Amino acid sequence: MLTTDIEGEFDHRLDVRHQDDWQRVLSDTGVPDFLFANAGISMGGPTQELTRAHWDRIIDVNLNGVVNGLLEVYPAMVERGSGHIVITASGAGLAAPPFVTAYAATKHAVVGLGLGLRSEAALHGVRVSILCPGAVDTPILDRSPPSDLPNTRSKPVTARQYLSLLNQKPVSADRFARLALDRIARDQAIICVPVAAKSLWYLHRLSPSLVARVSKLIAQRVDHHLLGGGN
Repeated sequence: MLTTDIEGEFDHRLDVRHQDDWQRVLSDTGVPDFLFANAGISMGGPTQELTRAHWDRIIDVNLNGVVNGLLEVYPAMVERGSGHIVITASGAGLAAPPFVTAYAATKHAVVGLGLGLRSEAALHGVRVSILCPGAVDTPILDRSPPSDLPNTRSKPVTARQYLSLLNQKPVSADRFARLALDRIARDQAIICVPVAAKSLWYLHRLSPSLVARVSKLIAQRVDHHLLGGGN
């Protein structure tokens, strides 16, 4: 978490899963004008191999991490009468692909959280936007599940491997940031960039049955080429 005031920059690290970390940072920095809730982890692979520990971890980071930030920041923004909360979800929070079930579940949850809060927060002068990016070239694309979690039977599938199989090229972080910040400044509710991600979202809304058929083909392709089939 990075905030800036008239005296310079303050770099504070916190674990979003821990409420006292949030309290400590905000006591040092004060209430921010913007809260970018973008901490997240991803887990790819057969859902039947995920243990309770896997589910608890991804929910704790991707969903509870956002809730913890809101608990500390939102009431203060309401009291002040201004602020902008930007929640990073994912294109997977609008149209869920196969073999990332736990990730998609948490991202659907924060999309609902943000949309539900947006109209309520507006009554107090607080803005809420939800980022739903497609693939962005950041380190999360190459990360496996945390090493302290139980091993699954299948070899972990990284997001980059998944995208490569589908011939999808991630957008650069700089380009995504420029597109996203422009739409944040315009106070858009759901910010879905780049265009490919928005196109899939629109297609899902127009023809869920077509997207379901495509998703089934993707599942078969991933299962055959990355998981060896039979999982």
